[in-house]
Amino acid sequence: MCLAVPMKVLRVSGDRATAVMDGVEREIGTALVPDVVAGEYVIVHAGFAIQKLSEAEAQETLELFRRMAELGEAEPA
Repeated sequence: MCLAVPMKVLRVSGDRATAVMDGVEREIGTALVPDVVAGEYVIVHAGFAIQKLSEAEAQETLELFRRMAELGEAEPA
């Protein structure tokens, strides 16, 4: 299963960019979102930005991921 995640774009160079989520930087493709600029948030799937989204939407989604991780850690073995 693949999961699409929100990431903040740090730098853009041609059709590639560096993006970050929770302190982890990744190089991503931006050919599907060619107008993206540093500082914007994108949904990343399989190494490619597939859609832009607002910072509020990104933060809401990231918070949901954090909550799910906490619940998973609280589950009895």
